[in-house]
Amino acid sequence: MQYACRFLVPVMAILVLLFPAVIFASEKEGAEVDSSKISSQTQACIGCHKTYTPGIIEDWLTSRHSKTLPLDALKKPALQRRVSADNIPDGLSGYVVGCYECHSLNAEKHKDNFQHMGYKINVIVTPNDCSTCHPVEVKQYSESKKAHAIKNLMENPVYHTLVEVVDGVKRVENGKIVSYKPTDDTLRETCLGCHGTKVEVKGMKKVFTKMGEITVPDLTNWPNQGVGRENPDGSLGACTACHSRHAFSIEVARKPYTCGQCHLDPDVPAYNVYKASKHGNIFSSDYHTWNFDNVPWLIGKDFKTPTCAACHVSLLVSPDGNLVASRSHDFGSRLWVRLFGLIYSVPQPQTGDTTVIRNKDGLPLPSAFTGEPAYEYLLSREEQDNRFDKMKKVCVSCHSTNWTSGHFEKLDTTIKETNEMTLAATKLMVEAWEKGIEDKTNPFDEAIEQMWIKQWLFYSNSIRYASAMTGAQDYAAFKLGWWELTNNLMMMRDAVDVKSAVKKKGPEHKDKKK
Repeated sequence: MQYACRFLVPVMAILVLLFPAVIFASEKEGAEVDSSKISSQTQACIGCHKTYTPGIIEDWLTSRHSKTLPLDALKKPALQRRVSADNIPDGLSGYVVGCYECHSLNAEKHKDNFQHMGYKINVIVTPNDCSTCHPVEVKQYSESKKAHAIKNLMENPVYHTLVEVVDGVKRVENGKIVSYKPTDDTLRETCLGCHGTKVEVKGMKKVFTKMGEITVPDLTNWPNQGVGRENPDGSLGACTACHSRHAFSIEVARKPYTCGQCHLDPDVPAYNVYKASKHGNIFSSDYHTWNFDNVPWLIGKDFKTPTCAACHVSLLVSPDGNLVASRSHDFGSRLWVRLFGLIYSVPQPQTGDTTVIRNKDGLPLPSAFTGEPAYEYLLSREEQDNRFDKMKKVCVSCHSTNWTSGHFEKLDTTIKETNEMTLAATKLMVEAWEKGIEDKTNPFDEAIEQMWIKQWLFYSNSIRYASAMTGAQDYAAFKLGWWELTNNLMMMRDAVDVKSAVKKKGPEHKDKKK
């Protein structure tokens, strides 16, 4: 079958040229593509994949890639351009961006490159490949926390220990709970599903497909499209985490559902909070009337209330064309404080690679147990103010200055108070360790320790996100909010007292039983 398809490919390419409507007319409105703008290599790809993976082809036919020549994209005014390259390589500039144009780039760097139907094809399209047309976006992303998401999680011994406690299988052996390290598959469908996996090539393997038996690269930890995925060409990230294959729709990336793939309660409840907020309510009611495809994005014209992308990354202008916010694929470039507390909420880190951070106790944490920030590794006051001004400029495009100022003053108070509640829980945790009723060797694997984790990882985070995206007050009050924060602290106090009492009278209690 494989040899038959090799013969079929050039034949199908000829048929495409003679009868373009047969291959390139999608049922979706506006999806017809001029086949003369498609390279012969991509036509060959479509010749087979139209039959064997038609969903991919139909998706691509709806994309801007399938209709726009890179040369034409370069001619657009600066604010309307979706490519940031100054020029496009000759071999790519005269055709639309198709299968071959993406899956053949930088073959010498791709350990996942293989011979496929007479062509050298990369299995994975990486940020380094996308940088051919989008170098500024890729550079911005490469400096973000998302690009370093695996390293930040798995090469930080504190966070790595937490991951193993959460994901590892537990068994009861001799009356005790024993934890085992999670498998790669478990990690891939849990923490590393969002953070990304390290994809390596083990060799080649034979697989049986609709086309028959073919030989392909044997990849570890695949499939995965986590934000910090480590790719076989050495690049970091997956553009498809937000711009889903193969349409690469800016509309999909701008809608909050995309962020909701990972940013969910209880630990990062941004999407849940957004849905319950005033902004989320307006989005849910009116989004079908919005223009999600326009570049730049016109505030009040194209959309009526911010989505995640509007606040964090999108190129925004006022209806009269004045720049409000520049596009950035560093998702933290407008953030001055990190709401996600590890263990406390402190200023954003100076670099996306947070493994370099050390608190005053030498631990790889952005603050000490007492809450004192590791200022040496965090944003300066000047840079915090600079980022705050960027975000405030987005807010005052719809809200008054007084309203906006009041909102952020409230957020400052929320951060201070939730940090105080985390500190109270941490003092109880330290007390338990000093009394020897919990073992500090692994700070996450015992009952009181896990109550402490809830205080900062779940409840304090929930309150801060609710405050930042005002209008989801139940997430600040009863649902993962102040009620849980207070109740959890009381439960910790009781647990420390009970275990302390049991330990204190342990030997005497045993004698009485005898």
